[in-house]
Amino acid sequence: MITYQAHETAVIDPGCSIGEGTRIWHFSHIMSGCSIGRNCNIGQNVVVSPGVILGNGVKVQNNVSLYTGVTCEDDVFLGPGCVFTNISNPRSAISRKHVYEKTHIEKGASIGANATILCGCIIGAYALIGAGAVVTKDVPCYALMIGNPSRQTGWVSEYGCRLDFDEKGLASCAESGELYRFTDGKVRKIALADQ
Repeated sequence: MITYQAHETAVIDPGCSIGEGTRIWHFSHIMSGCSIGRNCNIGQNVVVSPGVILGNGVKVQNNVSLYTGVTCEDDVFLGPGCVFTNISNPRSAISRKHVYEKTHIEKGASIGANATILCGCIIGAYALIGAGAVVTKDVPCYALMIGNPSRQTGWVSEYGCRLDFDEKGLASCAESGELYRFTDGKVRKIALADQ
């Protein structure tokens, strides 16, 4: 029984896994051996290659190609036209399919429109990659990254709002009111029990 929705122009190869409530739009290609979680939204002209894993609630905007080696945890947002790679030194005449490098996007992270993520990187949970940024190395959780090559310019909350830490290393999200603590170069959300 099919529990997802796909536009009639989408190509869904046999042997892929697609979760309940997922929607797949025009001209997208879902290839054998990939796994897409529940309640995902796959935009127009998206390619999901073999071995790609998308968690629940992932949103992939138009014109994104997810190549073998890419994994995304729950609630990841991939902006229009963002780019992933899976070989550091590609050559047309040399097959390197046996050495695809992995790229992992942790829970709740967002990648802006036309950003490029070089293979082998880990994007930390709730990080926000600005439009057009070129990520060449791992990104910490909650980091705000911009530019080419990308550089960290601050921290953001789980709602994507900039965090301004006081002298005690505390900040609150302007949208949710949730509190965050900055210690030892890392940001973590403060649970209600810790307040």
